[in-house]
Amino acid sequence: MAVASGRVQLVTVRQHSLTTARWRVLWIALAFAFVATMAIGRIGYLGMSDHGSRATSLEEALLPPRGEITDRNGVPLARAFPAYALWFNPKALGEDGAPLVRDPADVAARLKAIFPDLDQKRVYAQLASGKQGYIRRRVLPEEANRVQEIGELGLEMPMENDRHYPQGSMGAHVLGYVAADGKGRVGMEQVFDKQLNDPATRGTPVALSIDVRVQGALEDELRRGMMLNQAQGAAGIVLDVDTGEVLALASLPEFDPNKIDERGQSLMFNRVTNQVYELGSTFKPLSVAAAIDAGVLRDFSKRYDASPVKVGRFSIKDSHAMGPTLNVVETLIHSSNTVTARIADDLGPVRLRQYMIDMGMNERPHIELPAKGFPLWPGKDWARLTNMTVGFGHGIAVTPLHLASAYAAMVNGGIWRPATLQKLDPGAAPKGRRVFKASTSSRMRQLMRAITLYGTGRNADAKGYRVGGKTGSAEKPGAGGYRRSAIVSTFAAAFPMDRPRYVVIAMLDEPRGTLASSYQRTAAWNAAPIVGRLVPRIGPLIGVRPDNTRDVDISDIRPLIPEAAE
Repeated sequence: MAVASGRVQLVTVRQHSLTTARWRVLWIALAFAFVATMAIGRIGYLGMSDHGSRATSLEEALLPPRGEITDRNGVPLARAFPAYALWFNPKALGEDGAPLVRDPADVAARLKAIFPDLDQKRVYAQLASGKQGYIRRRVLPEEANRVQEIGELGLEMPMENDRHYPQGSMGAHVLGYVAADGKGRVGMEQVFDKQLNDPATRGTPVALSIDVRVQGALEDELRRGMMLNQAQGAAGIVLDVDTGEVLALASLPEFDPNKIDERGQSLMFNRVTNQVYELGSTFKPLSVAAAIDAGVLRDFSKRYDASPVKVGRFSIKDSHAMGPTLNVVETLIHSSNTVTARIADDLGPVRLRQYMIDMGMNERPHIELPAKGFPLWPGKDWARLTNMTVGFGHGIAVTPLHLASAYAAMVNGGIWRPATLQKLDPGAAPKGRRVFKASTSSRMRQLMRAITLYGTGRNADAKGYRVGGKTGSAEKPGAGGYRRSAIVSTFAAAFPMDRPRYVVIAMLDEPRGTLASSYQRTAAWNAAPIVGRLVPRIGPLIGVRPDNTRDVDISDIRPLIPEAAE
């Protein structure tokens, strides 16, 4: 009986186990059926909706999250870059425990040893408060290894795509930067933000007109000039006179788009396109060109009274005695305010104002950058005194880019074109508008060359490059009048003057008289030498080789230059 009872129990156990197994299989089958049903439903939904297969899905998967920016020769200026980030996760050790194993002060000190520029107090406060968030972006692999050696689980090192600028701070005011929200700021990153993010277009790099070789040389020479003359800032531009393409644009001090901090934020103001200045005597050739073009100046040998010009209670004087009379060539060579004022007076306010409008001096500069300063424009009806002062670059404030575009029109045959930071295809230059006759432009090339050979522009005369240009030293306005201790020194040039290809502007903001400038603060001693050093550096790179056998023919005006006979 006992044996039979044991067998019955064994059979019962087996049946129970078999039943349990069957139920388990059934539940598993039901679970698989549920998952399969959900998957089929999802597939059906995607098949019936317009979110199924998108044309950009492959690009989304394979392309970097943001397109590349290059210079005109394909050199990368901005690109996506896989990098580590340093993230603090206070819950890495669990909800109940402390966020760190070590003391927060000790961890902050260890991180400071790895990253010398780290704000240790800020990091300590973040660690001590247990506030999650980034401690640092753009961490190098070797730095990431050292962070891991600290042994804190709360210090996480996620990989993420970051925006990287291979050239560092070079061209920072042209490029701008990408903020934490993924949006472009300040420069061309902002201008092309949509194109650089769109999967349909971001695979094609955006080519700028900038040439990194020219950009680097311009920044280097401006920085050198700024330091030698203890200036508070500098600006410069290299512009193609026939197309309006900007080969280089620099505003110093610059910021580093790879590291946007409080100091970088304060340096984002662009002196070339956003700050307006009274650019002084650099306006004199433009006024003379307008007078020649209008037929007011016909005889270059005519002697003009060079004594002070009295208009009401105001008196226009020269910076130093230049003799009782001057001809037109001498006026530009010696940079006479008084004679230029008399020429502007002969031209009249209506005509001079219109020429300035034709050169775009009454509106924001034409370029793609978002930050563009509005000129301090004298208005509609110019008084006689206003007309005279505008003639020699006072009473009107514009950006250095305004000046560059105007000089391009003055030397290229008379056509004004808008500046651009986009690389143009051959033959794609805008038609522009005529400002000066071709004959006027030819005359101005002679006069500009004479200034560099015999006048205030001697320090810019790079041998073999036939540079022509004009100095400008203007006191900065302040409360109650002009500040004699603060000037803006500018040299505006073009080369080679027998066939102008490029305009170069170099400007120093508040230079001081130092040994390097023979204790002079004027543009002849500080801004002109910048151009004189820059042109030989960039000329061979952009198709202009030195040639001492060629030059502008100034034989018909040389007899009017006493210095030429010495």
